[in-house]
Amino acid sequence: QAQLVESGGGLVQPGGSVTLSCAASERTFALLAMGWFRRAPGKEREFVATINWRGDSTYYADSVKGRFTISRDNAKKTLYLQMTGLKPEDTAVYYCAQGRVPLGTIETREDQYAFWGQGTQVTVSS
Repeated sequence: QAQLVESGGGLVQPGGSVTLSCAASERTFALLAMGWFRRAPGKEREFVATINWRGDSTYYADSVKGRFTISRDNAKKTLYLQMTGLKPEDTAVYYCAQGRVPLGTIETREDQYAFWGQGTQVTVSS
């Protein structure tokens, strides 16, 4: 069973930046689409960004488009989420997720993901 471990969260001032990382345990990482989701206090978990298995196609939620960048390093089995221009409404627990289907492309639904990390807290506040 794949394991995903997120890191990089913390307290950030509005307008600031932070980069999240997600380290995967299995070599199958390189063949699967990956995604980032988040759960804000009192809200349902929502899609943030996804990247295909090769890393050359991405898709973002409208709320983060132009501010967040998803990327991956298949050799290091690591997924990233670079977050800039952070707003208080970006405060949430951020989860990385690994797709189910080999050679996965753009996947925005939770049911398209088989494994999830434990989450990392990002708090945007002055």
